[in-house]
Amino acid sequence: MGKMKRVFIIHGWDGFPGNHWFLWLKKKLESDFKVVIPAMPDSETPKIDVWVHFLEKLVGKVDKDTFFVGHSIGCQTIMRYLERLDNKDEVGGVVFVAGFFDLPFLRTKEEKKIAKPWLETPIDTIKIKNIAKKMIAIFSDNDPDVSLDDAKSFRKRLNAKIIIEKGKGHFTLNDGVDKLPSALEALKEMMS
Repeated sequence: MGKMKRVFIIHGWDGFPGNHWFLWLKKKLESDFKVVIPAMPDSETPKIDVWVHFLEKLVGKVDKDTFFVGHSIGCQTIMRYLERLDNKDEVGGVVFVAGFFDLPFLRTKEEKKIAKPWLETPIDTIKIKNIAKKMIAIFSDNDPDVSLDDAKSFRKRLNAKIIIEKGKGHFTLNDGVDKLPSALEALKEMMS
């Protein structure tokens, strides 16, 4: 019996572990993997250092049996976590769901203030590509928060394989998304 593969599912801004499609994905994976869906700290006001530090302590040592799935700002957190790893580290892969480099549709002053550091602090995508050789990014064609321009950014900056879903919004329960087969397939593809 080899080492258990681990999957960390990182929720988004204002999210929590029982949100959206996370528990569905966990159930589908847990016969073969150790699946962790942490409650990220202060999810109404996510801060880069707080979230990345939390993830560092949670994950410990990474290896090719370590996989990540992020939703929204969870994707940003995973990228910023990966860029701080040692150059020699390698992870099995990352699935980004509704990830972003840019958020053109923010509405309130408060949202803009919280998002500002996430949007303005540079991300070392070259290092991330060295650590995560396999990346798949899933977008929806009608996401009210994330523009499809970000699909181009994920392809260009991370060489991620892009999947564009129809009518899934921001992949939330409010959008009717309580299961996400494309994320499950993406993980299976990376692990095979």
